[in-house]
Amino acid sequence: MKILIAIPNQDFDPTEVAVTWQVLKAAGHTLHFATPDGQRGYADPIMISGEGLDPWGFIPLLRKIRLIGLSLRAQGGARRAYRALERDAQFLKPLRYEDLRVDDFEALVLPGGHAKRMRAYLESAVLQGFVADFFDSGKPVGAVCHGVVLAARSISKKTGRSVLYGRKTTALTWKLEKSGWLLSKFLARFWDPGYYRTYSEAKGQPAGYMSVQAEVTRALEKAEDFIDVPRDAPHQFAKTSGVVRDSAGDSKAAWVVRDGNYVSARWPGDVYTFARAFAERISQA
Repeated sequence: MKILIAIPNQDFDPTEVAVTWQVLKAAGHTLHFATPDGQRGYADPIMISGEGLDPWGFIPLLRKIRLIGLSLRAQGGARRAYRALERDAQFLKPLRYEDLRVDDFEALVLPGGHAKRMRAYLESAVLQGFVADFFDSGKPVGAVCHGVVLAARSISKKTGRSVLYGRKTTALTWKLEKSGWLLSKFLARFWDPGYYRTYSEAKGQPAGYMSVQAEVTRALEKAEDFIDVPRDAPHQFAKTSGVVRDSAGDSKAAWVVRDGNYVSARWPGDVYTFARAFAERISQA
């Protein structure tokens, strides 16, 4: 099948894009990409190198010494997948958002990323319109992390509501987002405490109001339609701690939600399992 992965020009998460591309390509699908202007996209460099995530990361001569950065950056398999992705002809020559047509693709993937330059992707009215039309077509859509925010902001022409209204979904939870934010704020990238928050609360808004989970939940029919890991789930610690990630051969840390032709996941730690689940969903479409 012909699958589209929509990304921004900069700051997308390398794991969520490259691993998904790798898994779907291995399943025999053709992957295409789209950016705002048709120029190739670049992953968040901090998530690749880990440089700038330690307390001394703002000092040029010391930033290459990495401790916290080595654990927070993309894992080895994802970094290798990203290096392979950078040699892919379709990735290097993406389409423009404004040239996208629903009839040209059989499935759509909306990955995420948290750094500030993700906003051009999340706030694009053109891309939101395309995403809405794709959902309305009934074709398979997969979304991870902040990609679920893009879906939540996309308004169906059929219903006048978010395309996620009436669906069950997961996304980056406030617990995971807050833990990354607090770690960065107090122990790591303290000079840039908002690095892990794409949007921060305005004065008077409660803590977490602009989090991914809160915004997505506001778009749903019922708050209960945001599906987090239940307390009695197997491998509860691995799924919720934020320190364990899934891999090509181990899915116990992952949490993926399926609702018809829509598949969602929370963060890079779910992505191998998410991509396999989406590949299965596509094969059944």
